[in-house]
Amino acid sequence: MNALRALRLQLDWGADEALAEAPHDRLNDRAPARAKASVAPFPANGASARAWELANTARNPAELRAALAGFDGCSLSATATNLVFADGNPDAGLVLIGEAPGAEEDRAGLPFVGPSGQLLDSMLASIGLDRKKLLITNVLPWRPPGNRTPTDQEIALCLPFLLRHVALLRPRHLLLLGALATRVLTGSSQGISRLRGRWVEVGIPGLPGPVPALPTYHPAYLLRTPAAKRDAWRDLLLLRRRLGP
Repeated sequence: MNALRALRLQLDWGADEALAEAPHDRLNDRAPARAKASVAPFPANGASARAWELANTARNPAELRAALAGFDGCSLSATATNLVFADGNPDAGLVLIGEAPGAEEDRAGLPFVGPSGQLLDSMLASIGLDRKKLLITNVLPWRPPGNRTPTDQEIALCLPFLLRHVALLRPRHLLLLGALATRVLTGSSQGISRLRGRWVEVGIPGLPGPVPALPTYHPAYLLRTPAAKRDAWRDLLLLRRRLGP
């Protein structure tokens, strides 16, 4: 993205402040929220218990992907074209978590490659980040038919693999894209509009301490609701400041 395109994108988002080497802290945005969030509990029964067992035996992301590919406990795997596991650098300190693959992602077998992915790429580039140097994944690795909202049961069956994935990656920060990823990872019942824009600490099984996570709007929501881009831009500034130069 050239400088002119980046400037136009930021103006479209209602950007009213610039990045600086020493940003002011008027919103205390460098510190996580005091309350520590924990992943919402789901009962481990039947197929869910098997999912936990398979996920926890994986010693690296490659083994986890193989375990997920061989898991037949979630009906979404039968209707999807491809397993959409992750994209990017597994050694990245920043992991982005979305909701579920769409039609383009289902065909390609990669997350965020459709219109939402193109917007996400622009969002990241606007603060100097390259998706190839990050790790992007979803709560669900299979596309729900017709892009419908995933059921609680489907989420419960996929959650063990997501949590194990994060534990194996050991990221320094998480960016939670949208309401579903935020609800699942933080356990909060509050809407995304109330949770976005502030850091929370998320406990991940298998990690020695909580991981700072920043909830923000999903790019698909921004495509439908352009007025929300102003808030999304502020969230990006929080992320950039937290990551540092």
